[in-house]
Amino acid sequence: MVMNEFPLPGGIGVSHLRAYDWEAEDGVCGGSPHLHLACTEAYVVTAGRGAVQTLSTGGYAETPLEAGVIAWFAPGTVHRMVQGGGLRVTVLMQNGGLPEAGDAVFTFPPDVLADPAAYAAAAALPKTDHAARQRRDLAIRGYLPLREALLDGDPEPLRRFHRAAVALVSPKIGDWVPRWRAGALKAAELTGVHLKALADGDGSHLGQSGVRVATPSEPDGYGMCGRRAGYDIDQEGRQR
Repeated sequence: MVMNEFPLPGGIGVSHLRAYDWEAEDGVCGGSPHLHLACTEAYVVTAGRGAVQTLSTGGYAETPLEAGVIAWFAPGTVHRMVQGGGLRVTVLMQNGGLPEAGDAVFTFPPDVLADPAAYAAAAALPKTDHAARQRRDLAIRGYLPLREALLDGDPEPLRRFHRAAVALVSPKIGDWVPRWRAGALKAAELTGVHLKALADGDGSHLGQSGVRVATPSEPDGYGMCGRRAGYDIDQEGRQR
């Protein structure tokens, strides 16, 4: 019985973040507010302190972050990482590959969200501190009115943002499905194959045991929430 390998258990994605310490117009230092449409994201705090601000139809919340804390948010939760001092986070992302394909949408103002070309230009991967800060500040300008509305008990602006985000990504879904099938779905299905084999007394897949190691391949990139170190691993578990 031949088994395929996977980069990480469950087809998840992993990266490391050092939270931005740039002050935004509300006086808070941190990253770019955004949401994911199909993926749950988790923060595993490894150092420092800070918080994550979240917007959901249930309201606004600010969750403290310190070493040892794990916080996660389902699709549709707008989240903003806030720097409190030396904050470092390991990010676990469901459906590895989908966020990189556009699953995340920034809280840009409505006029930018309504124009796919303008959104793409504003969301482009930055190459300098200045560009990353500009992208963050544009997201903050759309985020603050959403937060104020929720604090006033009005979730409708957030619902409108959800609808705009869906409209932006809908044309991409045809490209996402193969990524999901080759990654997270394939990993889950492989467990089913293993369980059936074990029930039949077949443990041949155990012969493929061993250790795989990866090191960050992008130690100085610009993520949505902070300076990002990611991993470039193919579907067979090999680092590229």
